[in-house]
Amino acid sequence: MAIDAQLESQIAQWRGYVSGHRVISPADVDEMEGHLRDQVSDLSTAGLTAGEAFLVAVGRMGSVDAISREFAREHSERLWKQLVLVPADSDTHPTRRPREFGVVLALAVGAGLAVKAGLEWLSEPVLARNLSIVILPFLVAYFAWKRNMTVRSGVALAAPFVAAALVLNVFPFEEGGVTEIIAAIHAPIVLWLVVGVAYVGGEWRSDRRRMDFVRFTGEWVVYMVLLALGGGALAGLTAGTFGALGIDIGWFFEAWVLPFAPVGAMIVAAWLVEAKQEVIENIAPVLTRVFTPLTIVMLLALFAAFIAAFVSSRSVLDVDRELLILMDLILVLVLGLLLYAISARDPHTPPDVFDMAQVVLVVAASAVNVLMLAAMLTRIAEFGFTANKVTALGLNLVLLINLCGAAWLGIRFVRGRCGFGPVERWQMQYLPVYGAWAALVVVAIPPLFGFV
Repeated sequence: MAIDAQLESQIAQWRGYVSGHRVISPADVDEMEGHLRDQVSDLSTAGLTAGEAFLVAVGRMGSVDAISREFAREHSERLWKQLVLVPADSDTHPTRRPREFGVVLALAVGAGLAVKAGLEWLSEPVLARNLSIVILPFLVAYFAWKRNMTVRSGVALAAPFVAAALVLNVFPFEEGGVTEIIAAIHAPIVLWLVVGVAYVGGEWRSDRRRMDFVRFTGEWVVYMVLLALGGGALAGLTAGTFGALGIDIGWFFEAWVLPFAPVGAMIVAAWLVEAKQEVIENIAPVLTRVFTPLTIVMLLALFAAFIAAFVSSRSVLDVDRELLILMDLILVLVLGLLLYAISARDPHTPPDVFDMAQVVLVVAASAVNVLMLAAMLTRIAEFGFTANKVTALGLNLVLLINLCGAAWLGIRFVRGRCGFGPVERWQMQYLPVYGAWAALVVVAIPPLFGFV
């Protein structure tokens, strides 16, 4: 009886640890525990003691070897660490985690120094155009190091940055011109996907790994906001305290804090997401459930406003240009919210009210997008093509295809005609389209419109 109680305690600890792993659902844990118990029973029948059977059974759980190794590391006093903790995984090196903080700190400082050098040696328009090339390589370097990527893979990751640097600095942009701004906005989109390739360790063809990167992006944004709020509050208190003492430290913030803090926060936020993923995973569903209904109300109100403006003027030419720009930003926000919601959802659960709300959100966004396209095409027919109009038109077409596909699959899912897998796969397989469009904009739009 004592042996059985000890075995149950060991299994309970194993289950608790596995249940805390962010990618394993409770149903999967139940199934895995069933396999574990079957293995223990078979081994006990073969003559092993309960403790020995447990050790061997855990060692045979192939699909969770990495998790078991982590569990063994956290319970180092137990004998079964020797059976499970194998040297094949690089994370088993005891110096890895302490060394990781040093790597993160060095990369954060390096990114800050790169921006500081850019501020000293480059004009503001040139630096703004090259900012993603200056900063994002440090984030790529962190993930390449974290995933133990080879030198060959590192060179492949560097190639898009070299190509972007050549395009952005060889093209004879008119300083402050429209095409320069367009290129500066779209280059980070392309290079962020390169960060994604580094994040997934080169497994970009895997839909599951792409979803991991989407999840990381959402969590990274949350951490960036938290760091910005905390850093802003700290900076304000520090400046206020020194100001009360009659000491002006504005020069220090301008010369050192502004170049280092934002870019350093990008690296630190990535590290925090890697270290504390399970905490943010609890925030993601809350954020999506709060902002989805609010966004639906906003989109329906905008749709009604569009219709009212058309009825009153009988023309879409009177739609303000700035309104169209803001609408594009809202549609991009809807896409981000949709991706974040998909990344936070358990694909094995049946559709619920929130899934219906997601369908309403996508349908409303698609309707607004159609109206925007009508307004853009009418303005182009009346006033001709410009770099801004072509870029916005292409973006809206790309968004519309994505939203229509998402709406169709979402409706099928809530009606029970398909599982959640196709909904998720559609978004993951569509991600490269955004990268391709952004690359096309950077390369083709400036020369088409004379770099002005």
